[in-house]
This record gives sequence, C-alpha cells and structure tokens, in this order.
Amino acid sequence: MQYRTLSAAEYRDAEGRILYEDNHLLVVNKKAGEIVQADRTEDETLTDLYKSFIAMRDHKEGSVFLGVPHRLDRPVSGIVVLARSSKALARLNDMFRRGDMHKYYWALVCAEPPQPEGKLSGYIYRIESQNKSYMCRPGAMRSDAKLAELEYRLLHRTERYWLVEVRLLTGRHHQIRCQLSDMGCVIKGDLKYGAPRSNRDGSISLHSRRINFIHPVRKEEMTIEAPLPVSWKI
Repeated sequence: MQYRTLSAAEYRDAEGRILYEDNHLLVVNKKAGEIVQADRTEDETLTDLYKSFIAMRDHKEGSVFLGVPHRLDRPVSGIVVLARSSKALARLNDMFRRGDMHKYYWALVCAEPPQPEGKLSGYIYRIESQNKSYMCRPGAMRSDAKLAELEYRLLHRTERYWLVEVRLLTGRHHQIRCQLSDMGCVIKGDLKYGAPRSNRDGSISLHSRRINFIHPVRKEEMTIEAPLPVSWKI
C-alpha cells in the first residue's frame, strides 16, 4: 500500500497533534476545516493523513489500519478518536452507540444564555439537501425527528462572546449548533445557524474539548483534553 510522503512541516504538525496513542487507539486534535471521512470534495481526510504519518514513522510497507468510530463536522475542531485495531473499533462503535463516551465541547456564543447552566431537550430532524438540522415545534412532530439532549454551563465571558461548555447526552446531526441557536445562543462564525458574520478561517467556534471513557481493551479510565485553537481569544 502506497501512502503520501508528508513534508517535514506536515509530519511535525501531525505528530504534535497526537493527544494519546497505543496499539489500539489514536486520539488526535483535529483542525477546523479537516474532514474525518471522505466526502464529495475528495479532499484528503484526517484518517488518510494519519495513515501516511504512521507509515512514515513506523516504516510500514503494508497497509495501516485506522477505523473511524465517530466524526466531527468539518468546521469544528478538537478531539477525534481513531481505532488502531479491529477489536478496538468494534468496541468503540458499541461505546459511542451506548453513550459510554462522555464528550464535552466548548463553544463561543454570540449571546448570554438565559440561565448560567441547564439542560436542553427536544426533537431534531435533518433536511439532507440543506445539510442542516431543525427543532420540531410543539404540535408539529415529524416521524423522522429524534430526541436530542445536552447539558450546558456558562464558563466565562469575553468582551463580545460567552464561553459555554456543553456535554452531549445524545449524538444527533449538528445537535449542538442547532440547539444552542434555538436557545438564542448561536455559535460564533456559524452562518448556517444564524451567526451575523463568519470567522476569517471559515471555522465555527465549537471545539471538542474533553472526552472521558473506559479504554476499550485495557479497561482503564481515560480522560483526554485538546488545547484550544490559537485563533480563540479567551
């Protein structure tokens, strides 16, 4: 199997974004703008980047296995967990499905939350052609709507924005973006959900900050945290 040869700068960058690695897991800090899995753009994926990195680092001539048990939206940054073995992938898939991977996000929002902390619960549906999710309104339930729940708490206020931590209780398409916008707290830079202006780099100010889980093979408790993008001013 032939993998792309990374430049020295690309190699150092990929290496510096590894948050945890062993024989079963690779946890990396995704940049906003990277895609985790292939889409119609045919841009290089995060998975392919790290396959090339591992092949170079470990001088592997055969194929490199990296399984994808979850993903982040393209404009979102932060923690992505990849599986380095088929055993780990199967177990991680089950853990994400059961909600055993406890994910915390940080978001810069454009308005103060109505309460300093709380729980949001409602039903979300997705319109595929728009790549966008919507909240069901009372009396207008849809058969394709799914329950979406999260907890949030206000952490800090900057000059213009509010920093909110979100704990996902379910994993729906664009859930955080949709539910925070519905609460009146659209995420900075998120034009799709009502932000007044974009971020210069095309990102939205949503970052997968921390994850807690039991290692799928070693059965050890894990807590992994990803540093914020340098563009964040908080």
